[in-house]
Amino acid sequence: MSETPTPDKRKSVNWVAMIPVGLFAALIGAFFGPGLFRDNPDALPSTIEGRQAPAIEGVELPGLASFEDATLRGGDVTLVNFWASWCVPCRAEHPMIKELSEQLPVYGVNYKDEAVDGLDFLAELGDPFAAHVADATGRMGINWGLYGVPETYVIAGDGTVVLRWAGPITRSIMEDTIKPAIERAEAMAQ
Repeated sequence: MSETPTPDKRKSVNWVAMIPVGLFAALIGAFFGPGLFRDNPDALPSTIEGRQAPAIEGVELPGLASFEDATLRGGDVTLVNFWASWCVPCRAEHPMIKELSEQLPVYGVNYKDEAVDGLDFLAELGDPFAAHVADATGRMGINWGLYGVPETYVIAGDGTVVLRWAGPITRSIMEDTIKPAIERAEAMAQ
C-alpha cells in the first residue's frame, strides 16, 4: 500500500528556479506591451511628429510649380503627400487627395519615379497639388522617415509635423484621422 504524502514530504516549489521565468515574462511585457496597448495598433510610429518638418530636398517636376521649406512655414496648415506613378494605393487615394486639396494646400512629392511617368499620372488623374518636388533618389523620403508610398503629413503653420499617415487615405481615415489632425494644426496657430 502506498503512503499518502504528508505536508512535509510534498515537493516544494523552488522559487529560485522561477526567477528566470519571471524575468523573461517581464522582458517580453516591456518589449511588446506598449505596442499592444496603442490606440491604433496598425499605425506606424513616427519620429518626426511634434518636430519641425525636414528640409525639402527635391527637384522640380518639369513644367510644374515647386515648393520649398518656407512654404511649409508660411502660417497656413498644409499637407505633404508622397506618391508615385507605380504605386497602386496612390491611385486609389487620389480622389481623397483631390477632396482635401479643395480645403487646404496639398504639396506633392513624387517619390522614386521617372519624371515623365509622374507627369503622365497627373495628366490622367488630375493634379490636386498646389506645387511639387521630385525625390528621385529617395533622400528626402529618408529624412522624412518615409515608410513607403503613399504617406501624408499634416503640417501646422509654423512647420510642425502634427501627423504622419502611412498608407492610402480612405474616407474613414480622412474623417477619423486626417481632419482631426488638421483641426489640431489649426488650433496651434491660435
